[in-house]
Amino acid sequence: MSWELLGYAGAVLMGFSLGLLGGGGSILTVPILVYLFGQDPVTATGLSLFIVGATSGAGIFSHHRQGNIEWRTAGIFGAASILSVYATRRWLVPALPDPLLHMGGVAVGKGEAILALFAVVMLLSATSMIRGRKLSAPAENGGRHLPSLLLIGLLVGLLTGVLGAGGGFLIVPSLVLLAGVDMKRAVGTSLLLITVNSFIGFLGDRHVHLADHVTILLPFLALAMLGIVVGARLSKRTSNAKLRPAFGWFVLAMGTYILLRELYTLNG
Repeated sequence: MSWELLGYAGAVLMGFSLGLLGGGGSILTVPILVYLFGQDPVTATGLSLFIVGATSGAGIFSHHRQGNIEWRTAGIFGAASILSVYATRRWLVPALPDPLLHMGGVAVGKGEAILALFAVVMLLSATSMIRGRKLSAPAENGGRHLPSLLLIGLLVGLLTGVLGAGGGFLIVPSLVLLAGVDMKRAVGTSLLLITVNSFIGFLGDRHVHLADHVTILLPFLALAMLGIVVGARLSKRTSNAKLRPAFGWFVLAMGTYILLRELYTLNG
């Protein structure tokens, strides 16, 4: 029971991260579901899509009232990612063999491989946040990069489908660098894109049935939505530049733990 209580506390943190930074939902949700609620990795990625989608949807209203959503940019970016995430979840993930591969006589299952890949993505995201690289919008004459937006949208959709990740920590930098969106609007627009991507990905999932997990989902969603409302309100007065490195260290620690745990399991 204590592990579940810790998991519900993590739900609040997950929602808070989404509201404040426009990302981090799945980076927290998948490990919480796997390690604290005992879900298998494939099921956890499916549930994560629904949880992150619903939570992000709750945060859209606060950011919309603040004028923080670029609807036209979201439409261009989202068109590519929607196609990618649905195809990935509908056909690619079910087609992956289990075990996925063999390394030195050790069979690596599909679930273990997904978690290991997820950990690598977490480490890359954490490194980017910790460095505190200043993202500056491009000049006005090169602001809208349609081909780049479409390509990044396809890649984010692929990541969303395979890992159950909304892709916020990829979406936000992409919007700032490629679309010329300021940081506050990138966060709000990211939530809209995460909501759409996550729900489309979940609709393409034939493995997870919500009715089987309702006892976990209801309190988890309620707490996550509380966190995102608080995070969205604080975003008006808080500098993301100060919070990103601190959250990056947290993500780095969690990603390292997951990677080491999976390597230990394989060797064991």
